[in-house]
Amino acid sequence: MSSTAHNGRLHFLDRDQSILAFNERVLSWARKPGVPLLERLRYLSIVSSNLDEFFEVRMALHLSARKSNEQSGLYSVQTYDRVSAQVQVLVAQQYAIYNDELLPLLEKKGIKLVEHGERNLRQRRWVKDYYVREVQPLLLPVGLDPAHPFPQVANKSLNFIVRLVGKDAFGRENEIAIVKIPRVLPRFLRMPPVNGSRQTHFVSIASLMRSHLADLFPGRLVTEFSQFRVTRHSDLAVDEEEVKNLRTALRIGLQQRHYGEAVRLEVAAGCSEHLSHFLLEQFALPEQALYRVPGPVNLVRLNQLIEQIDAPALRFERYSPGWPAQLAPGQSYFDRLQHGDVLIHQPYESFDAVLSFLREAVQDPRVLAIKQTIYRTGAKSELMDLLREAVRRGKEVTAVVELKARFDEEANINYAERLESVGAQVVYGVVGLKTHAKMLLVTRREEGSLRRYAHLSTGNYNPGTARLYTDLSYLTADDALTADLEQVFLHLASQNRLARMNKVLVAPFHLHRAMLEKVEAAGLAAKAGKPALIVLKMNALTDEPLARALVGASQQGVKVDLIVRGACILPAQVPGVSDNLRVRSIIGRLLEHSRVFYFSVDGQEELWLSSADWMNRNMLRRVELAWPVTDPALRQRIVDECLTLYLQDNKDAWLQQPGGGYLPAAAATSGRGRVALHSAQATLMARYGSKA
Repeated sequence: MSSTAHNGRLHFLDRDQSILAFNERVLSWARKPGVPLLERLRYLSIVSSNLDEFFEVRMALHLSARKSNEQSGLYSVQTYDRVSAQVQVLVAQQYAIYNDELLPLLEKKGIKLVEHGERNLRQRRWVKDYYVREVQPLLLPVGLDPAHPFPQVANKSLNFIVRLVGKDAFGRENEIAIVKIPRVLPRFLRMPPVNGSRQTHFVSIASLMRSHLADLFPGRLVTEFSQFRVTRHSDLAVDEEEVKNLRTALRIGLQQRHYGEAVRLEVAAGCSEHLSHFLLEQFALPEQALYRVPGPVNLVRLNQLIEQIDAPALRFERYSPGWPAQLAPGQSYFDRLQHGDVLIHQPYESFDAVLSFLREAVQDPRVLAIKQTIYRTGAKSELMDLLREAVRRGKEVTAVVELKARFDEEANINYAERLESVGAQVVYGVVGLKTHAKMLLVTRREEGSLRRYAHLSTGNYNPGTARLYTDLSYLTADDALTADLEQVFLHLASQNRLARMNKVLVAPFHLHRAMLEKVEAAGLAAKAGKPALIVLKMNALTDEPLARALVGASQQGVKVDLIVRGACILPAQVPGVSDNLRVRSIIGRLLEHSRVFYFSVDGQEELWLSSADWMNRNMLRRVELAWPVTDPALRQRIVDECLTLYLQDNKDAWLQQPGGGYLPAAAATSGRGRVALHSAQATLMARYGSKA
């Protein structure tokens, strides 16, 4: 990244370059010799998945500027070329790690991907038999001619392009054919063991297809061929003001998503210039959109290979989260919350406790109503089953379902329909805003009156990601806090004006302004000679007003520490600009996801948990929540576990440098002699992991 300051002036870092730099940090885990081999392969797959989403969401505007040769806001020919060049370098690093490091190491461990030229006679017969039996009946090669134009190629599907010589059945010399590889086929196949060998052999579906392409074109000669994969713009855009039924409009949009504007073309490294230029023309893409890869064109599917390998020694040691420290197994949540709030630090402590809270609410005859927001819950969700059971038991169930949760739209539409089918009240939030807040509200009759209990979270109600993402769950019976949540649900369902809040900050109404005010107040206090500290933990910081306020506060004397996992446009420690501001990113075994905002001004502490990152979209175009943690013990626990430990991390941490690049914390401290390495995640896993 380029320098961020000229003559003492603030210049923000480029957001897209920052996203790609984050993926470079993730890729570093695929290089680490101390990381189990299959996990290194998984990190490679994660980076590929992240790059897929980057192209699907971020590249269309860059590409549009490139095609029109005109600048449009932040997007221009130069930004497209710069981002493309950065991705090309990242992709080259991925395949170098895959080919030069991971494949040889896997082979040493007895795991080998066998290419056609390496197969013995018995293996070739097995591949042939599998192809004839399982693959060939599903294939329909398309020869291109005026009656058969270039076929629709779905987003991220795997295909072959073939060049032929000789005439077809009608005496024509149409030379190009396209073969789609059906998505129902497994991407990696385990071959029968070789007699006397301890190796486990696999074949990729692409390699299997490559060996038998000629069989699809009898009487003709295949002279050239290549795998290819096109990535398309996939960010659904629905004008909610115009559509009468959002759910129907999204279903139509989901069908069209697979065939959006092409933004990237991947081909095999050996693809000829003739075939690659032909494909670029078909997809109306510039040369910079072409990625030649020396290996599988879809490294995301390596997960299928990883799951087939039974080798525990090549994986992370299994981690079993402990039961939350504040909860006694079998104790009623309603009884426990009478005595104070409960904090669950996931995944170090088990997310099952959250499901148990909902399960008790569903089964308790004194619970009258359950209200919940649904953003991402996973493909199969016990939580959805519990809400349906609550309806069957006669409880009032309200679900605020965010249909526009990117890449989870179809699952959420299905959940909405299933809930409505049993009589739940389903609403879709506010027109023009995504409902990203994570909240669950339970109303219970107790001794003649009604009492509310709530769960709030920095993360999603998804048991799968709850094992991999670090998040904070908060259980409370606080009257003021739960009354606020009741009003938020009322606002989302009725669209009425939001009532005055007691404790909760709600985006897009209060949260942005409140955070600006807190940052500015810290700056004024520091300017007056009072001690002031701001420590923030989040996934991304790309909102310019908030970033500018943080730099201003740091210039007034506030010590600002930012723990930002991903994109951060704020430049740290630039001389004369942000000397008093530090940015670090933690990349570890787990995905950092919790959002914690801490302000200490003249001895007075405030700590907020939130569903929101400091991004413009979160602050102004989503319904988000932030809530204060006022219990001194819980607040100190969050400071210790989510802030202090992470600021002391010198093993998984990366420190942003004045130029905008990142340096591993271990490298930054290497000049100080022998320094003990500390990982916040490892410390917390050891502290809370189940001993069972």
